Amino acid sequence: MIKNGIQLTTQFAEKMKSFEIEARNILSTHETSPDRVITLTTTRQAIVGLSLRQAQLFRQAVRCVEHRIYKAAHVMAWAAFMDFLEDKLTEDNFRHLHNAFPNWTDWAAVEDLRENVVEHQLIGAAHRLSLIGKSEEKILQGLLAKRNECAHPSSYSPGMNETLGYVGELLQRIKDIQRRSCKVRPKKPRKQKD
Repeated sequence: MIKNGIQLTTQFAEKMKSFEIEARNILSTHETSPDRVITLTTTRQAIVGLSLRQAQLFRQAVRCVEHRIYKAAHVMAWAAFMDFLEDKLTEDNFRHLHNAFPNWTDWAAVEDLRENVVEHQLIGAAHRLSLIGKSEEKILQGLLAKRNECAHPSSYSPGMNETLGYVGELLQRIKDIQRRSCKVRPKKPRKQKD
Protein backbone atom coordinates (compact mmCIF):
# COMPACT_ATOMS: atom_id res chain seq x y z
CA MET A 1 0.00 0.00 0.00
CA ILE A 2 2.79 2.48 0.95
CA LYS A 3 4.85 1.42 -2.06
CA ASN A 4 1.85 2.05 -4.33
CA GLY A 5 1.33 5.52 -2.76
CA ILE A 6 5.00 6.45 -3.31
CA GLN A 7 4.80 5.27 -6.89
CA LEU A 8 1.65 7.34 -7.51
CA THR A 9 3.26 10.41 -5.90
CA THR A 10 6.36 10.02 -8.07
CA GLN A 11 4.26 9.69 -11.22
CA PHE A 12 2.19 12.73 -10.23
CA ALA A 13 5.37 14.80 -9.63
CA GLU A 14 6.76 13.78 -13.02
CA LYS A 15 3.50 14.72 -14.76
CA MET A 16 3.39 18.07 -12.94
CA LYS A 17 6.97 18.82 -14.02
CA SER A 18 6.11 17.89 -17.61
CA PHE A 19 3.00 20.09 -17.41
CA GLU A 20 5.03 23.03 -16.06
CA ILE A 21 7.58 22.74 -18.89
CA GLU A 22 4.82 22.59 -21.52
CA ALA A 23 2.94 25.51 -19.94
CA ARG A 24 6.09 27.65 -19.93
CA ASN A 25 6.70 26.81 -23.59
CA ILE A 26 3.17 27.87 -24.49
CA LEU A 27 3.23 31.02 -22.34
CA SER A 28 6.64 32.05 -23.62
CA THR A 29 5.12 32.65 -27.05
CA HIS A 30 3.03 35.51 -25.65
CA GLU A 31 4.75 38.87 -25.73
CA THR A 32 3.73 40.01 -22.26
CA SER A 33 4.35 36.74 -20.44
CA PRO A 34 6.95 36.84 -17.66
CA ASP A 35 7.66 33.21 -18.56
CA ARG A 36 9.68 34.47 -21.53
CA VAL A 37 12.47 35.13 -19.03
CA ILE A 38 13.19 31.39 -19.10
CA THR A 39 14.89 31.83 -22.50
CA LEU A 40 17.14 34.52 -21.05
CA THR A 41 18.01 32.36 -18.06
CA THR A 42 19.05 29.55 -20.37
CA THR A 43 21.25 31.90 -22.40
CA ARG A 44 22.81 33.40 -19.27
CA GLN A 45 23.71 29.95 -17.95
CA ALA A 46 25.50 29.14 -21.21
CA ILE A 47 27.96 32.04 -20.79
CA VAL A 48 31.22 31.21 -19.09
CA GLY A 49 34.12 33.38 -18.08
CA LEU A 50 32.19 36.17 -16.40
CA SER A 51 33.43 37.64 -13.15
CA LEU A 52 31.22 37.42 -10.09
CA ARG A 53 30.37 41.12 -10.45
CA GLN A 54 29.39 40.71 -14.11
CA ALA A 55 27.27 37.64 -13.38
CA GLN A 56 25.57 39.49 -10.53
CA LEU A 57 24.80 42.48 -12.76
CA PHE A 58 23.28 40.20 -15.41
CA ARG A 59 21.23 38.40 -12.73
CA GLN A 60 19.95 41.80 -11.59
CA ALA A 61 19.02 42.62 -15.19
CA VAL A 62 17.06 39.36 -15.38
CA ARG A 63 15.28 40.19 -12.13
CA CYS A 64 14.36 43.58 -13.56
CA VAL A 65 12.84 41.85 -16.61
CA GLU A 66 10.90 39.46 -14.36
CA HIS A 67 9.44 42.47 -12.53
CA ARG A 68 8.79 44.39 -15.77
CA ILE A 69 11.31 47.12 -14.95
CA TYR A 70 12.66 47.20 -18.48
CA LYS A 71 14.67 50.43 -18.47
CA ALA A 72 16.57 49.30 -15.38
CA ALA A 73 17.24 45.95 -17.06
CA HIS A 74 18.90 47.77 -19.97
CA VAL A 75 21.08 49.77 -17.58
CA MET A 76 22.13 46.74 -15.51
CA ALA A 77 22.92 44.63 -18.58
CA TRP A 78 25.00 47.44 -20.08
CA ALA A 79 26.89 47.85 -16.78
CA ALA A 80 27.73 44.13 -16.86
CA PHE A 81 28.87 44.35 -20.47
CA MET A 82 31.07 47.40 -19.83
CA ASP A 83 32.63 45.76 -16.79
CA PHE A 84 33.49 42.78 -19.01
CA LEU A 85 34.87 45.02 -21.79
CA GLU A 86 36.99 47.05 -19.37
CA ASP A 87 38.43 43.86 -17.89
CA LYS A 88 39.18 42.55 -21.37
CA LEU A 89 40.85 45.82 -22.44
CA THR A 90 43.11 45.76 -19.37
CA GLU A 91 43.73 42.02 -18.98
CA ASP A 92 47.38 42.43 -19.98
CA ASN A 93 48.01 45.08 -17.30
CA PHE A 94 47.15 47.90 -19.72
CA ARG A 95 50.12 47.09 -22.00
CA HIS A 96 48.24 47.05 -25.33
CA LEU A 97 45.90 49.83 -24.25
CA HIS A 98 48.76 52.15 -23.28
CA ASN A 99 50.67 51.32 -26.48
CA ALA A 100 47.63 52.26 -28.56
CA PHE A 101 46.66 55.27 -26.42
CA PRO A 102 49.79 56.85 -24.91
CA ASN A 103 47.68 59.69 -23.44
CA TRP A 104 45.99 57.13 -21.20
CA THR A 105 49.18 56.00 -19.41
CA ASP A 106 48.25 58.00 -16.31
CA TRP A 107 45.48 55.49 -15.71
CA ALA A 108 46.82 52.22 -14.37
CA ALA A 109 43.65 50.93 -12.70
CA VAL A 110 40.29 50.02 -14.20
CA GLU A 111 38.60 52.47 -11.83
CA ASP A 112 40.79 55.31 -13.21
CA LEU A 113 39.82 54.31 -16.73
CA ARG A 114 36.10 54.32 -15.81
CA GLU A 115 36.35 57.79 -14.30
CA ASN A 116 38.38 59.39 -17.11
CA VAL A 117 37.39 57.71 -20.37
CA VAL A 118 33.82 57.74 -21.63
CA GLU A 119 32.23 54.48 -22.74
CA HIS A 120 32.06 55.66 -26.33
CA GLN A 121 35.88 55.92 -26.37
CA LEU A 122 36.31 52.54 -24.67
CA ILE A 123 34.26 50.93 -27.43
CA GLY A 124 36.54 52.66 -29.96
CA ALA A 125 39.55 51.34 -28.05
CA ALA A 126 38.14 47.81 -28.28
CA HIS A 127 38.01 48.24 -32.06
CA ARG A 128 41.55 49.66 -32.16
CA LEU A 129 42.79 46.64 -30.17
CA SER A 130 40.98 44.21 -32.52
CA LEU A 131 38.56 42.96 -29.90
CA ILE A 132 35.68 44.01 -32.14
CA GLY A 133 35.30 44.83 -35.80
CA LYS A 134 34.09 48.10 -37.30
CA SER A 135 30.49 46.90 -37.68
CA GLU A 136 30.51 45.59 -34.10
CA GLU A 137 31.77 48.97 -32.94
CA LYS A 138 28.80 50.66 -34.61
CA ILE A 139 26.37 48.15 -33.11
CA LEU A 140 27.82 48.66 -29.63
CA GLN A 141 27.57 52.44 -30.06
CA GLY A 142 23.89 51.91 -30.85
CA LEU A 143 23.41 49.71 -27.80
CA LEU A 144 25.11 52.40 -25.69
CA ALA A 145 22.69 54.99 -27.11
CA LYS A 146 19.76 52.73 -26.17
CA ARG A 147 21.18 52.33 -22.66
CA ASN A 148 21.47 56.13 -22.40
CA GLU A 149 17.83 56.48 -23.40
CA CYS A 150 16.92 54.14 -20.56
CA ALA A 151 19.21 55.77 -17.98
CA HIS A 152 18.00 59.32 -18.61
CA PRO A 153 14.52 60.82 -18.90
CA SER A 154 13.14 60.06 -22.36
CA SER A 155 9.96 58.95 -24.05
CA TYR A 156 11.54 55.57 -24.89
CA SER A 157 9.61 52.82 -23.14
CA PRO A 158 10.97 49.37 -24.00
CA GLY A 159 8.82 46.28 -23.65
CA MET A 160 9.72 42.73 -22.82
CA ASN A 161 10.72 41.84 -26.38
CA GLU A 162 13.11 44.78 -26.75
CA THR A 163 14.61 44.16 -23.32
CA LEU A 164 15.14 40.45 -23.81
CA GLY A 165 16.67 41.18 -27.21
CA TYR A 166 18.98 43.81 -25.70
CA VAL A 167 20.20 41.61 -22.86
CA GLY A 168 20.55 38.61 -25.18
CA GLU A 169 22.57 40.62 -27.66
CA LEU A 170 24.98 41.85 -24.97
CA LEU A 171 25.45 38.28 -23.76
CA GLN A 172 26.20 37.18 -27.33
CA ARG A 173 28.69 40.04 -27.80
CA ILE A 174 30.50 38.92 -24.64
CA LYS A 175 30.67 35.39 -25.98
CA ASP A 176 32.13 36.68 -29.27
CA ILE A 177 34.71 38.90 -27.55
CA GLN A 178 35.79 36.12 -25.17
CA ARG A 179 37.32 34.30 -28.14
CA ARG A 180 39.55 37.23 -29.04
CA SER A 181 42.63 38.76 -27.48
CA CYS A 182 43.94 42.31 -27.71
CA LYS A 183 46.26 43.35 -30.54
CA VAL A 184 47.27 46.87 -31.35
CA ARG A 185 46.25 47.88 -34.86
CA PRO A 186 48.74 50.13 -36.59
CA LYS A 187 47.50 53.65 -37.08
CA LYS A 188 46.62 54.61 -40.62
CA PRO A 189 48.72 57.51 -41.85
CA ARG A 190 46.78 60.73 -42.15
CA LYS A 191 46.44 62.27 -45.56
CA GLN A 192 48.50 65.39 -45.82
CA LYS A 193 46.89 68.51 -47.16
CA ASP A 194 48.58 70.26 -50.02
